[in-house]
Amino acid sequence: MVNRARVLPIALAALLFAAALVAILVSLAHSRVRGVGPSVLVGSRAADYALLDLRGRTVSLAAYSGKVVVLNLWASWCPPCRLEMPDLERLYEKEQRLGLVVLGVNEGESAQRARAFGAALHIRFPILLDQEQRFGRVYAALGIPTTIVIDRAGFVARGFDGPLDYDQMAAATLPLLR
Repeated sequence: MVNRARVLPIALAALLFAAALVAILVSLAHSRVRGVGPSVLVGSRAADYALLDLRGRTVSLAAYSGKVVVLNLWASWCPPCRLEMPDLERLYEKEQRLGLVVLGVNEGESAQRARAFGAALHIRFPILLDQEQRFGRVYAALGIPTTIVIDRAGFVARGFDGPLDYDQMAAATLPLLR
């Protein structure tokens, strides 16, 4: 026979634990919406950052002054990164004539691996190497992919954690190009 005096405290403890877990998850979700990650940088001057490209040349954000810049942090092992790359390439091909620059920042991989990934997906925009994985910290990335949009004046206009599709990318960049 079940002893109700023993079951009730256990059931109440389980219920309180579940309620606390839900409260924590809701709190985390709201903190993300309110701005942790790259969105907290919106309105601030973009950090000038220099990285090597696939040819070993130093590329600095300052070199693109006066242009709208999309910085995309990615890795070849990241399935969402692979999914969004064709849309980034499409955006770059369609809008570079208006002053759009797309810079793909590879997180922690060799030039050989980044080059192979870019070639397999027919990427024409510049790929930069962040082998020390500092770029993500500078731009408050919570993970990859992370996308930062910088306006012509050099300020962070948008910051996104997670993959974007073409329509989302266009909505974040096209108003800045007009």
